[in-house]
Amino acid sequence: MARDPDEMLVRACRSGDAASYQDLVGKYSGPLFNIAYRITHSREDASDATQSAFVKAYERLGSFDFHHRFFSWIYRIAVNEALDLAGRSARETALVAAEPCSSDDPERDCADSERRSHLDRALLELEPGERALVVLRHLQGLSYAEIGEVLDLPVGKVRSRLFSARQRLRQVLVDKGWSP
Repeated sequence: MARDPDEMLVRACRSGDAASYQDLVGKYSGPLFNIAYRITHSREDASDATQSAFVKAYERLGSFDFHHRFFSWIYRIAVNEALDLAGRSARETALVAAEPCSSDDPERDCADSERRSHLDRALLELEPGERALVVLRHLQGLSYAEIGEVLDLPVGKVRSRLFSARQRLRQVLVDKGWSP
């Protein structure tokens, strides 16, 4: 049995099955875009990073090592593309306006929306590498080991860098008067 649930699709792609690659694109385009957007805070840059990640992955599919999981490999490519764009980008993009509050408890929804907005703005204050760690752990739900695979870091280094990133994020929130 394959260790990686995507292994059969990757092997089919290597054999020239374009539909299998489309399946991988369909499976990962949303998560990769979300990661790229959280790192770049630009829909255009996130779209570019996602597209570039898929192109690079396709071009390098022949060198993919089946001892690793496909998701961590393609996440690494996407994170690197997003970090590259975030590093090159001198401009700060405006955050997308929060969705209007509408539900059975609009007061709570508005408070949640405001907290998300504060968090998004505070994330912009972090360095792109710190932002990537926070996004992968807390917004994508990856384990420390998975983050280590994606960023090619030992688990101990992931833990220490994530701790530092959280401390910095907490300080930004406090400095801006937004309690963490």
